[in-house]
Amino acid sequence: MKPVSASSSATRLTGLAPVVGPTSRVLILGSFPGAASLAAGQYYAHRQNRFWPIVGEVIGRDLVAMAYADRLAALLDAGLALWDVYAACEREGSLDSAIRLAEPNDFAALRARAPRLARICHNGRTSGKFAEHWRALGFDVRVLPSTSPANASIPHAVKLAAWRDALDLSTLAG
Repeated sequence: MKPVSASSSATRLTGLAPVVGPTSRVLILGSFPGAASLAAGQYYAHRQNRFWPIVGEVIGRDLVAMAYADRLAALLDAGLALWDVYAACEREGSLDSAIRLAEPNDFAALRARAPRLARICHNGRTSGKFAEHWRALGFDVRVLPSTSPANASIPHAVKLAAWRDALDLSTLAG
């Protein structure tokens, strides 16, 4: 993957560490953490983001009611991994459209830590721009409706159905 470049006076931001284990089968990739997530040091920390409620419904756990560390453990127990396309970028605010001078994460290192990864699920279109990269490497790839509050026009039921299908480990080979 190639860095995104453009001139900017925005602050240089660094993303979060991956949540991954040796039994992870599905990697959920966002673009880059929003301001609330960076401030909290937690993925999908914005209260209106639907990530935790949707994934919780899919895996049958009330992730919203759990402490953050327990949420991450529940993801790993379900065979899921979590990370972002970009390791660092410049951005004002939280919108993906404001990302500048983006530096991709080191996915070779991640793949070594999660040898059973078989599917990449992109949380939204910005992350999904890299879908062909993953397909070329032999992964099953899904570009899902974003759970961001900026994507509130898509009904919850539609998002849930797409996420439920994508996170179904029984559909993975191997």
